[in-house]
Amino acid sequence: MSLNPRLVKESFSVIEPVAGKAAAYFYGRLFAENPHLRCLFPPGMDAQRDRLFSALTRIVWSLDSPDSLASFLGQLGRDHRKYGVLAEHYGAIGRALLATVRRFAADVWTDEIEAAWVAAYNAAAELMMRAAQEDAGVSPAWWVAEVVDHERRTPDIAVVTVRPTQRLPFTAGQYVTVQTARWPRVWRPFSIANAPRADNTLRLHVRSVPGGWVSTTLARDTRIGDAIMLGPPMGTMAPPEAGCRDVLCVAGGTGLAPLKAIIEQIIASGRRPGIHLLYGARTADELYDLPDLVRMESAFPWLRVVPVVSGDSSYDGMRGRLPEVTQRFHSWAEHEVYVCGPAAMVSETVRRLQEDGVPPARIHRDVVHDER
Repeated sequence: MSLNPRLVKESFSVIEPVAGKAAAYFYGRLFAENPHLRCLFPPGMDAQRDRLFSALTRIVWSLDSPDSLASFLGQLGRDHRKYGVLAEHYGAIGRALLATVRRFAADVWTDEIEAAWVAAYNAAAELMMRAAQEDAGVSPAWWVAEVVDHERRTPDIAVVTVRPTQRLPFTAGQYVTVQTARWPRVWRPFSIANAPRADNTLRLHVRSVPGGWVSTTLARDTRIGDAIMLGPPMGTMAPPEAGCRDVLCVAGGTGLAPLKAIIEQIIASGRRPGIHLLYGARTADELYDLPDLVRMESAFPWLRVVPVVSGDSSYDGMRGRLPEVTQRFHSWAEHEVYVCGPAAMVSETVRRLQEDGVPPARIHRDVVHDER
């Protein structure tokens, strides 16, 4: 049975406006038919439903980009090992998914569309199962890590340094999911804020958000010596390949974390491109990592750090919203560009950069993983 991305996308576009209802129906159907699977999921399902639809959206719209799709599904399959997902679970998940899309795309549903969904799901599941099986022989499903440093930089932001008990290989720009003892089976993603280190430590920039179970625990209640669990590294942002192209990084809030890791990796590589970092927050007090960035700038003359404040008219420095600030400089069209922060900021920044001539292939983007 061959893939038909067009039919899958057209029918999925009917479901997207009712994503919340569709995700709730999917899990209701899955647990009703397979009650033993409920124990694999967290007590509160709101965030889980959002993540399901986000992943499904990315898969559907990547069906005709096989390399990108295979990379994402491989990461997803490896990551699902930490939940205890086994190969035999994929059949139940597939049946619940097919029942969901059939119900919510009933007005356009045909046998041909059903065949397209079956083919797409089988291909995706096969890639995920294969990646999980290959990973099982070389990596743990999760890593236990000890908190070796904890700094409260603002009332809501902490910089947490952890050391996994086993080597955790990752690439600068990636993120890990974190589980704390207080919230079993609740995993939340946080970007790694450093390049790989000889001492195997990872630094996380954590903003406590209202209702954020894991972020609040990490930022306010975690102490040196505590243990947390880390899932496998994920994400496709990575340092630029060897070359002479200069780099622009645009970081909003704790979106600084992966971009700082990428800058560290560039510096460690011995290459000397010019690097501009536009680092934005609402107030000067929220520029929580500025002293460390200034030290990096002093040690690496090719780095220019530009703090940007959007919500304080008395700030004696660059003021404004990051998307607008990017347009106050010369053209970035010849730069490799990295953007990370709140979703709206990232989207608007990318749009303006493209309008100003930066090719989409040279814009690397990520969104801060705020809890809800």
